[in-house]
Amino acid sequence: MQFPHLLGAFTDALEAGRLTAGGVGRFALELLAVGVLNVVLYGIGQYRNGRLSRDFEYQLRRRLFAHWEQLSTAYFRHRSIGDLLNHAMTDVQAVREALGGGVNILTNAVFLLLSTLVMTFRTVSVKLTLVSMIPIAFIPVFVVWLGPRVRQASRRVQEALSDMADLAEESLTAIRLVKASGSEPVEERRFTERVNEIVRRQVGLYRRSALFQSTIPLMSSLSFFVALLYGGTLAMRHQIPLGAFVAFTLYLTMLTTPLQQIGFVINNFQRASASLARLSALLAEVPEIQDPPHPVVLERVRGEIEIDLPSYTYPDGAVPVLEDIHLHVRAGQTVGIVGRTGAGKTTLVSLLPRVFDPPPGTVRIDGIDVRDLSLATLRGAIAYVPQDGFLFSASIADNLRFGRADATMPALERAAEDAAVLGDIRRFPEGMDTIVGERGVTLSGGQRQRLAIARALLKDAPILVLDDSLSAVDMNTEKRIIARLRELRQGKTTLIIAHRLSAVRHADVIIVLERGRVVERGTHEELVAAGGLYAEMYARQQTGEGEVAG
Repeated sequence: MQFPHLLGAFTDALEAGRLTAGGVGRFALELLAVGVLNVVLYGIGQYRNGRLSRDFEYQLRRRLFAHWEQLSTAYFRHRSIGDLLNHAMTDVQAVREALGGGVNILTNAVFLLLSTLVMTFRTVSVKLTLVSMIPIAFIPVFVVWLGPRVRQASRRVQEALSDMADLAEESLTAIRLVKASGSEPVEERRFTERVNEIVRRQVGLYRRSALFQSTIPLMSSLSFFVALLYGGTLAMRHQIPLGAFVAFTLYLTMLTTPLQQIGFVINNFQRASASLARLSALLAEVPEIQDPPHPVVLERVRGEIEIDLPSYTYPDGAVPVLEDIHLHVRAGQTVGIVGRTGAGKTTLVSLLPRVFDPPPGTVRIDGIDVRDLSLATLRGAIAYVPQDGFLFSASIADNLRFGRADATMPALERAAEDAAVLGDIRRFPEGMDTIVGERGVTLSGGQRQRLAIARALLKDAPILVLDDSLSAVDMNTEKRIIARLRELRQGKTTLIIAHRLSAVRHADVIIVLERGRVVERGTHEELVAAGGLYAEMYARQQTGEGEVAG
């Protein structure tokens, strides 16, 4: 702020002929000191602000991911992965840039603007300052008019980016199908359409942003025009000193910069507000499935299961998928669950860990309603193996430790041996350190299923649920795994969903589901002798006509 003041004083001294060689040196040193101080303070401010903005980004991404982990599975059935990733990447970055860079620029701009105005009022002319500020007074009008339009255009750009991310995630996930069917040109055309839409919307955003930011230099130029016209007249009439007029023009030039910076920050805030609104809406989502107000925590779960379910309908459904289910599983029993595709087998076992929330009082473990148990107790007591044998993009050892984080290498090898997959692991060049790729893409379906079973065995939970988890292994391997399960699961409850009846024929009891209802129950021998649906499925499999279950 002292630059124009010092130059104005220098001009007056020069005009009056009062300058000496020492005086010129003093003015030069004062200007140098002001410049060095400005650089030092600006550098410190930049560093502190940059670090704080990165901390904010770090905390926001952590909070966002933690919130996703708490949301119920029903939420993700209606949200695409691409859109969620766009929240974590683009939206968070937009907010961080607006807050980080914006706060830094805005702080400097406001300080510079206020300081400049104070100096012009104090050292130059109040009347000249007020007249010159008239064009600048119209800037808030443009802010009010253009701001919402910029915000709306930014929201539409973010939505288009989410659509593109959705398509990219979908196409890359299905890359094998795309290549096998020769659909690359179709996918390229779809992706090009999404990108073109992004460009179209971004051009609209930049058009509004350019109009927004160009109004401030225009008003500043008009202000400068008024200052030269009116201030020059005052100086010619000797109503203000020539040095004061020179200082005022310099102050006005300095005033243009913070005004432009404030306009830039407001524009960025308007664009980031769309991202902030999207993030706020996501963080405001409340998990449908939560711990009860006073959760029951069990030190030991025996594994007794009781289901008395008159009816169950998905949260977003209209037709019941399960009806009149009554099942009592004693602790330590092995229960087989079979039926045609869509019979409700997976839905039934999903009620146990509250992946879907059952009606109150309909599903109990050890006599306690699952809705009254703490989620940590409930889900810690259940080891669940899905049909697809999902694996993370990590090493085999890390995937197995997902079942028990502190497992030693011997424990990993024992679990792998129990799941009949240790031999396969040892044939890999890097053994347990082999990276399996995204979703275990480098492994066969049978290897993925067996690793998932090993992971569940490592957890050693009181209740084990195998959801058609042997469908991709051959008959001999299946027999080995089943035999080992019968040894390891003595005294522990096991639920096995299977489409190959050989996987459940050893079960203590087998239930047969048809259209969401239990139509048969009994041992393998009893059901075959009954001549019902189970016997029909068994006869078809014996003659080689496999029944595919979902």
